[in-house]
Amino acid sequence: MAPVPISSIKVGHIDDVQELRKAKPSTIPERFVRDRTERPAQVATLSQSSDIPIIDFSKLSRGNKEISHMEILQLTAACEEWGFFQVINHGVDLNLLESIEKTAMDFFMLPLEEKQKYPMAPGTVQGYGQAFVFSDDQKLDWCNMFALGIEPQYIRDPKLWPKRPASFSETVEVYSKEVRKLCQNLLEYIAISLGLKGDVFENLFGVAVQAIRMNYYPPCSRPDLVLGMSPHSDGSALTVLQQGKGSSVGLQIFKDKKWVPVQPIHNALVINIGDSIEVLTNGKYKSVEHRAVTHNEKDRLSIVTFYAPSYDVEIGPMRELVDENNPCKYRRFNHGEYSKHYVTNKLQGKKTLDFAKTQSNISN
Repeated sequence: MAPVPISSIKVGHIDDVQELRKAKPSTIPERFVRDRTERPAQVATLSQSSDIPIIDFSKLSRGNKEISHMEILQLTAACEEWGFFQVINHGVDLNLLESIEKTAMDFFMLPLEEKQKYPMAPGTVQGYGQAFVFSDDQKLDWCNMFALGIEPQYIRDPKLWPKRPASFSETVEVYSKEVRKLCQNLLEYIAISLGLKGDVFENLFGVAVQAIRMNYYPPCSRPDLVLGMSPHSDGSALTVLQQGKGSSVGLQIFKDKKWVPVQPIHNALVINIGDSIEVLTNGKYKSVEHRAVTHNEKDRLSIVTFYAPSYDVEIGPMRELVDENNPCKYRRFNHGEYSKHYVTNKLQGKKTLDFAKTQSNISN
């Protein structure tokens, strides 16, 4: 059977990578082929996965004072030195983790015409397709996305909530409530790790913004030429990532000027610091550039929750974290303005955060 012409496979103006995979093209379309400087170099798999910090949430929340203090110190080091950690014993029901994975995969396996009923409009980040695409010559990620606003209610677009699979809405609602509680609890311990009152972030955030995004990365015959997702930091306060069981290792973080793969731990969730926490902590805890790579045989599913301050909140460095030795690195700004800036620019490492920096710190 002759390969399907690449030009005939589109989601609006954007190529759909699942349909490309089915077509078995003889070459990777130029739209996906990265410039040489952007291509994923071969990264040796870390044998010592303990290099990525692991936080035992049960020790934070239920341990005695001594155990809790030791885990707080681990959390401090994870946030200061990595900006990423995996959390175990997190309290989110393991059956729920399985349910959201199955629900997400069932959605991505629907026929293209069904998924196209929920299109991601250009310049937005809700619906099905690819976000952060603003020109016809921009390189595309080897990924299909489906994203929804969760909280507060007014950010939801009911037209984008799928009718299939039948359990989709209920599963996303229950899962999102559980992950929201985890974010609130983690921020309490992050505040304590900074020497602040545990409720400081909850009081500052107002009704926190929460969104969910499901990412599906089909296998790619030339993973050395493409990226699953372009390098970026997250505009959130915290990001919670669930890596699908059996998925290929795809997440990489940029540390010490090299890309480090994050080995999934069974039933763990990956947490990373977002731009908002970097600003609020005056750079003590930094958001970290990360990306996704693909595999030539295995697919990959990830489910990402973004948790951030209310859009009407003004944020800037907390005064407790500014002094002569650590002068103010960021200006005060409306978080909604930053969110709009973030979603209307393509992913370019940490460049978006220049929006928040004082003039003298923009090159840093």
